[in-house]
Amino acid sequence: MKRVLAVLAVVVVIASAATGVLIWRLAQHPPPKHPEISAYTDGQLVRVGPYSYCDVVNLNDCETPQTIGELAVDGRHPVQLSVPPAISDAPWLLGRTYEGSDVLEEFTPGSTLAVTIPTVDPHRGKLTGFVVQLPTIVVDQDGNELPAWHAEWSVRTVWPQPAE
Repeated sequence: MKRVLAVLAVVVVIASAATGVLIWRLAQHPPPKHPEISAYTDGQLVRVGPYSYCDVVNLNDCETPQTIGELAVDGRHPVQLSVPPAISDAPWLLGRTYEGSDVLEEFTPGSTLAVTIPTVDPHRGKLTGFVVQLPTIVVDQDGNELPAWHAEWSVRTVWPQPAE
């Protein structure tokens, strides 16, 4: 009986210590306050928080950390963009900026969590960056409904410099 109690006491001490370590680790790395997007290419992954994030009902209530991700790209490997359900469960926009012109894609709620982005477009040139936006409708002083966005994530692409 004493042996069983001793083993049980050791198990309780180990479980308590493990719980304490887990709580300490979680406190050191709290989850992000807002959703993050992920962009991957050729073995490189970046996670990016929002450039700006506003209350969907009150666009004057905003946080603007002005976070801009940076991703090294080349013409051989596309970018794999991943968005969390917090973004994909709503209508969202993907804006791609190329040297020649921009492309804007709309996604319906729940339609996709990932998008492949070509780094070179034959008609537009090299990809210079992209943004993910959560749209909303605002009403101006005259009662007109206008599209706007209440959250935006931004990634700038970096191309290799030519050898001299």
